[in-house]
Amino acid sequence: MAKGDDIQKRLINFAVNIIKLSAKLPKSSAGKHIAGQILRSGTSPAPNYAEARSAESSKDFIHKLKVALKELNETKVWLQIIIQSQMISHAECASLQKECDELCRILSASVKTALKRKLNPK
Repeated sequence: MAKGDDIQKRLINFAVNIIKLSAKLPKSSAGKHIAGQILRSGTSPAPNYAEARSAESSKDFIHKLKVALKELNETKVWLQIIIQSQMISHAECASLQKECDELCRILSASVKTALKRKLNPK
């Protein structure tokens, strides 16, 4: 399996786990609001990454990777809000937080590599 396929698979698994987490949020107005927000931000990196992989140019690739990274960063904040508001325990969110951090590092490194290649083509 190619490295890109592995990242795609991880992003899809992350999205599935975000969907499961959102279903556990309280049915209060705050819980519903946060569920909608984290569903949007937490499920969009996978399709954005897929779009990046079929980008039409290096500029397009970098842009789409940055969009996926931006959504992961937003998801990270929503996870922190969920934990601090005690909607779901830290223990239940810890593995999602860890995966979100790792995916952010991977995509950030990919953006940096792509930018270097764009600036210094062989």
